[in-house]
Amino acid sequence: MALCAWLAAGAAHAARPMITDDARIVDAKSCQVESWVKSNRGSTEYWAQPACNFTGNLELMLGGARTKGDLGVQTTDIVFQGKTLFKTLEPNGWSWGLALGNARHAQIHNGLIGDLYAYVPATFSFRDDRVLLHTNLGWLREKEPRRQRMTWGIGTETQLSQSTWMIAETFGQNQGKAFYQVGLRYWLVPNRVQMDATYGNRAGSSTQERWLSIGVRLLSPAFLP
Repeated sequence: MALCAWLAAGAAHAARPMITDDARIVDAKSCQVESWVKSNRGSTEYWAQPACNFTGNLELMLGGARTKGDLGVQTTDIVFQGKTLFKTLEPNGWSWGLALGNARHAQIHNGLIGDLYAYVPATFSFRDDRVLLHTNLGWLREKEPRRQRMTWGIGTETQLSQSTWMIAETFGQNQGKAFYQVGLRYWLVPNRVQMDATYGNRAGSSTQERWLSIGVRLLSPAFLP
């Protein structure tokens, strides 16, 4: 899902556990399922996001979240997104694409349309893909309270060992202080099963907006017709 959807729905990401999206998509004729638990101060979110690439250059994702507050209040978010690439990533090269999405909050949005967003992800490869830099620039239209925002994100992935990656990123809107997140990603089964854990907060904040997350990502071989 990624940056704009995180700002619209309250959580999301690129390839787990990043929120700044990468200019990559699921392999052609393949699918993935990303799920995670995100613990905020005063609430806990449970996310699941299946995504498939039916055509070879269009990743479609339909995901949702159930959020439980400490006072028993429960909310639901549903996110739909499509992402395509205009240039694919090669070692020591770069790639870019376009993503469009809709983040709907069931408790406040009537109909199928919620917060609309679009962004351009770009990824730059260094040291034969052992270091990756991701940048996002996007637009978010909040249905309620009917305002539009510019969104941005910068993130890095650094390979520490054959199975372990460190992620670090900062992201936000054209107004307000930025957020940041750091964490680790570990491949239990190379290119098939991944686990991750992160810590995030808003710059200059104490603990009011901090979060912890733990997730798992499952990727399939090509099987779609």
